[in-house]
Order: sequence, then structure tokens, then C-alpha cells
Amino acid sequence: LMTYDLLIKNVRVVRPHGNEVHACDVAIGNGKFSKISGSISANEAKTVYDGKGRLAFPGVVDAHMHAGIYSPLAEDAVSESRAAAQGGVTSMLNYFRTGQYYLNKGGSYRKFFPEVLKISDGKFYVDYGYHLAPMDATHIREIPDLVAKHGVSSFKIFMFYGSHGLHGRSDAQRDFLMIKPDERYDYAHFEFVMRGVQRAREKHPALASQISLSLHCETAEIMTAYTKIVEQNKDLSGLAAYSASRPQHSEGLAVFIAAYLANEAALPNINLLHLSSRKALLAALQMQETFPHIDFRREVTIGHLILDVSSPSKVLAKVNPPIRPREDVEYLWEKLLEGKIDWVVSDHACCRHETKVAKKYFGNIWLAKSGFGGTEYLLPALVSEGAKRGLSYNHMARLTSWNPARRFGLNSKGDIAEGLDADLALVDPRETWTIRAEDSESTQGYTPFEGIELSARVKATFLRGSLVCENGNVAGKPRGRYLHRPTS
Repeated sequence: LMTYDLLIKNVRVVRPHGNEVHACDVAIGNGKFSKISGSISANEAKTVYDGKGRLAFPGVVDAHMHAGIYSPLAEDAVSESRAAAQGGVTSMLNYFRTGQYYLNKGGSYRKFFPEVLKISDGKFYVDYGYHLAPMDATHIREIPDLVAKHGVSSFKIFMFYGSHGLHGRSDAQRDFLMIKPDERYDYAHFEFVMRGVQRAREKHPALASQISLSLHCETAEIMTAYTKIVEQNKDLSGLAAYSASRPQHSEGLAVFIAAYLANEAALPNINLLHLSSRKALLAALQMQETFPHIDFRREVTIGHLILDVSSPSKVLAKVNPPIRPREDVEYLWEKLLEGKIDWVVSDHACCRHETKVAKKYFGNIWLAKSGFGGTEYLLPALVSEGAKRGLSYNHMARLTSWNPARRFGLNSKGDIAEGLDADLALVDPRETWTIRAEDSESTQGYTPFEGIELSARVKATFLRGSLVCENGNVAGKPRGRYLHRPTS
């Protein structure tokens, strides 16, 4: 009698808890993990897959992506989720909002978000969900409804949007935000968003523990002033200039403001996104001590852990907050190893070469667009660099799967355990390879990680028990499902 649909034999299972890796067989039925045991007979399964002694990580939950920001969502959903599958990512959570980029529309989420879901349907190769940014008063009123009706349990504030452009200084913020003339996108708005999220938590007490607010922490006024100074200073160029124009203390100050407002609004679930510098992370840790009743979560990106201002990719690595000097990178690793960082993400925003920077301006950091992709390198880069620094495999699984899954309401994800979705990434921790953009399914066409040598590679990705990618080749049709969060 065949009990299982699939049996993955001979793997070393990496759980997010504990301190060891177990040699096991993994049996899967109906898209769920059915049995994880020392030895399961091949006769019990319809299909048997040889894991070749590789590490089996829980499928990666890339909790910070931007599908549909620079290209139409209908295209990005397909190509960028294929890239995600190449890197062992099985759940992608996309930040989305009204305004310029994305769907280039303003208006209420009641009308806007169903359109997003309709476009998304049947296009993703991995499971997907959305975080939404309340841009005006209407959006704040819609928060409880977005939770209950659409399964959106996480929201976002971009703290610098009110008076600084996405790519640099800007006087056209109102056009960019697409909000009404009587609306303001400022600290008061951020406070009202926090109160709105807290009201939703009170209205839905059973879901409250997994309803949270994320913040991009940078201070517009400081960045605008410093950009002016740095542009006139000819000693700095490229990534070093961009880092100086959005200085580390602008991040730290924004963290202080965000934390104080969260305390004022009595909102306990706060995520501090892509902390890029020592000052930002130190501020986050100080705020945790100041407001111990607030459950702060701290995020870093793989870009900020791997690249620094001397990166040969130069303008192609422009991102917000900026790639920082090496001492900031080392501080992030130090705190990561101490367990002071909760998850690692890609902040994947596919920005094609012609979009990133016009040919005639190539090399001009001020005129380049912000953001780049990298979801396909998240797990292999963390395993490669982390292993060198003494980061355990179990800790890596917490950072890439368990912690973001639990925070953002993906209750059937995040671990290799009976009853959970059979999402799995098989990793060879000893395969050396060099990152080449041409090998990626992303339509970006370049990567700031080009030429970096990694010592671990994702060999196969399973989504709910189906093999979706093997040796970099994506298989089958898109089978990603929308994650109505919190999931059961």
C-alpha cells in the first residue's frame, strides 16, 4: 500500500530549533509533511527522490519583496517568482501600495486591492502574499476590513516619502503619493496609521498576535540636506556618496521616532525593516530597552550583509537605505550571530538595466533608480557567508523561515514538521559557484552580486510537495497560492 505521494530519501534535515542536523527521510502526502524519520521504505511512496545527503532547509519565506514595482505586476509575478524558486524561496511577501510605480493609481484599497489579487492569480511559481501601505486616511479606515476580508495582516510605513523622493531629492512628492490635496504624509499620518493598526488588532483579538506594522526608517529632512552637501562635495562618488547622502544617523533618528510613536499609539507589534548600519541597529536595540512592552522585530537584507560601498557593481547597487561601509556590514554580522536580528530578506525589487539608469547617465548615482533583485541569492549567500562566520544551520533556518513565517501569519510554513506545508530547499553546502546574472530567471539582466563566489548552492525546491525547481531549472506551471493571512 502506497501511503505517501513523495518520499525524499537521504537528506540532512535542518530544523529552526535545536543545534543539530538530522539524517532523515522525508515523506509527503497531500502537499504536507507526513513523516520525518530515520528510514522510510521506498515501497511506501508513489515517487522517490534521492536527496544525496544534502541539507534540507524549510522553504524560505522571503518576507520583503516588491513584485510589480518597476515592471507590470503581471510580468514580474511570473519572472521574479521563478527567480525565487531558484533560490529555495517558497513563500514571497510583497510590499505594495497605491501611488506612482506599482499600478500607478491612487484611491481606496477596497477597489485597488481586488485588482492586485486578480492580476496575481495563477502567475506566481511560489506561494505569495501582500503587505500594504496605508497612504491616506481612507486606507487607515480600511485596515480592519483588509485583515478580515483579504487576509492582509501586515502594513507598512515609508517614513521618508512625505518630503524626499524614492530615488533622491524631490519636490513632486504629492504627485508621487497620489493622495488628495487635503491629505498629508507626515509624522502625524504615521501615528494615525499605528492607531489604525492597533484598532484592527482590538477588533480581531484572535488574529491580533499576527497583525503587525513594518517601517522603513529614514528621516527625509536630514537626507535632503545631506544630499545637497554631498552632491557639491567632489571627493565622494558612487556608493560612498549615496551612503553619505542618506547618513546612518538619519536611520537611527527615524527608529527613535517610530518607536516613540508606537508607544504613544500602544501598538506592540513593530517590524524595523532593512536596518543597514551600526547606528540604526544600535537605535533599535536601545528602543527595545526603553519600551520593553513593544515586540520589536529587526530585519536585515542579504545585500547589506554581502555588499559594501567598495562593491564593483557601483551604481547598480543603489538601494534605500544605502549599501554601507564595511564597518557597518561587520556590525550587522556581529549582531546577527548574537541573535539580535530576527530575519534576513532580499528586498527584491527587479529594476531592469534600462530602468535603473539611462545610458547617457551611467555612473551618475543621483540619477539611478533605487533597488535591485536578489531573492535567488538569499539562501545560498547566507549559508556561504554564515558558515564561514560560525552561524549554525538551525539559526539560518530561523532567520529565513521560522521567524518571518510566525510573525507574518504563515502558520503552515517555516519548519520541516509533520502537518505543515511540504516546502523544502535542498542545499549542497559544499558546491562552489560564481553568481552570474545570466543564470537567473529574473528579467533584471544584471546583479550587484555578479562575480561573487559562493560555497553553497540550492539544488532543488519543493512547494507543497511538488518539485518546482531543480539545478536552477524551473519546472511546470505556476502553482503558487495566495496566502490569506493569518493562515490556519
